[in-house]
Amino acid sequence: MGSVAYCLDFKRKILLDLVKQPDNNRCADCGSPDPDWASCTLGVFVCLTCSGTHRNLTNGSRIKSIRLDLWDDELVQFMRANGNASARELYEMAVPPFYYRPREQDCVVLREQWIRAKYERQEFSSQGVHLQQVYSSGLYAGSLWKKGRDNGQFLKRRFVLSDRDFTLRYFTSDLPSKGPKAVIAVKTLNASFQPEKIGHPHGLQLTYLCEDHTRNLFLYHTDGQEIVNWFNAIRAARLAYLQTAFPTATDSELQPWITRNYLKEGYMEKTGPLQREPFKKRWFVLDAQDRKLLYFKTQLDAVELGVAFLGTAARGYSVRESEPKGARGNKWKFGVTVETPWRQFVFMCELESEQREWVAAFSRVISQPMTPQDYATEVNLMR
Repeated sequence: MGSVAYCLDFKRKILLDLVKQPDNNRCADCGSPDPDWASCTLGVFVCLTCSGTHRNLTNGSRIKSIRLDLWDDELVQFMRANGNASARELYEMAVPPFYYRPREQDCVVLREQWIRAKYERQEFSSQGVHLQQVYSSGLYAGSLWKKGRDNGQFLKRRFVLSDRDFTLRYFTSDLPSKGPKAVIAVKTLNASFQPEKIGHPHGLQLTYLCEDHTRNLFLYHTDGQEIVNWFNAIRAARLAYLQTAFPTATDSELQPWITRNYLKEGYMEKTGPLQREPFKKRWFVLDAQDRKLLYFKTQLDAVELGVAFLGTAARGYSVRESEPKGARGNKWKFGVTVETPWRQFVFMCELESEQREWVAAFSRVISQPMTPQDYATEVNLMR
């Protein structure tokens, strides 16, 4: 018994030493630290969440705990001979620069389809690279379920994305005589997954500018692969546009500008510029890249009610926790005051933790240097 226990401990020590190595100490699929699981058929170390998707792969990724399960000698040697770096060279050999690589905080469908694309369909290996043509050809068309602006119902609509004129069109009718309901410029288009907000695990939010106002489309598709294909097709179109607009920039320089998640979203109460108006509950979105705070009546509104620009401290912008005096109607007690050169904004949060989070988020934006485009945006919004 003693020799058996020693053998088990020895193999466990080998695995624990392997998972501490720089290439193995983060999940091979989402990058979360300190993975405790491994695919002993693929030779990768993964986190608990990603291990669940591996168990469901059709080509059979066999998952074992590196701490709790028994390991045969040959499996330990297989892990020693492979690891995350070797797998990356094989399964991520040809990932397009626009393709989104999920991180640990990303939603389930993004992580699941990334894993299936790598190991099941092998889209980024030499034998499966042709499968990328679906979302990288410059033209993508299909149906998505879109939330109606007035009645809130999701209806099936046809969408066409084209690199030729950098537009996304959607149609309410299949009749050739009927033109598109909307033509959206890829130039201002953003896409982000919002499953909780939309109420569907494949919920995708598109945001764009129309006549200087921010508009939202809330979409989903019942098939996870299809909605992620749409997301990456939009990213491919965005990168193609950016390459045209900034021909001297490298792909790595352009990647942060392809699509983005918003820094913070949530409800706060707001009052008017005189701070004597009643507080009203509104949904706020802080876009760190564009340095904008947008607000909507509800989280699923199609058009923003207003927008504020956030510059730097050197230009007179600041944020602080506060206790507003003299305002009426506020139900929440934790205040946030944002100072700009033109106006003081007063908001109220329901919880003290939300107050701290909003102050930290505002401070992060204010601390960022402004770009030439930011100066132009500031001027346009202050007119």
